[in-house]
Amino acid sequence: MEEERKLPPRAPGRTATGARKASAKSGRTRAREFALQALYQHLVGRNDATAIDHFTRDLAGFHKADSAHYDALLHGCIENAQALDELIVPLLDRKLAEISPIEHAVMWIGVWEFQHAADVPWRVVINECVELAKEFGGTDGHKYVNGVLNGLAPKLRAAEVEADKAAGKARP
Repeated sequence: MEEERKLPPRAPGRTATGARKASAKSGRTRAREFALQALYQHLVGRNDATAIDHFTRDLAGFHKADSAHYDALLHGCIENAQALDELIVPLLDRKLAEISPIEHAVMWIGVWEFQHAADVPWRVVINECVELAKEFGGTDGHKYVNGVLNGLAPKLRAAEVEADKAAGKARP
């Protein structure tokens, strides 16, 4: 008698592989995805931000993204790349050039949001970036992104992290 294989139950809003279903994505999540693709083009091809922006806006599904957040991420990350890297590099265990362009771009997004998107809670920033790294990055890239962003959160969102610690919502 053949034993029936049972798959683990799917989390709501997730595909069988664990990725978020497209229908469950917010406009901001979609903006981060498009910004990630655009930043990847910038990091790998050194393409001009305006050309990347025009190309990205023509991609299928862009109309569902929060275009203002996308603009802020794309242009904010490119314009502040050196400052973002200066914050990231001290937390790396290797040279920045050895980091995958996907993980590099995801960390830019996280650091930029820590600094400029105060309406997004720090834990949401980290979660969204970890999800981006899971969906688009290498096998364990999300762990690396998580470690770097968790290391920067107390510095860039000190009051918020401390408040969460005091309320028992964050690791001490």
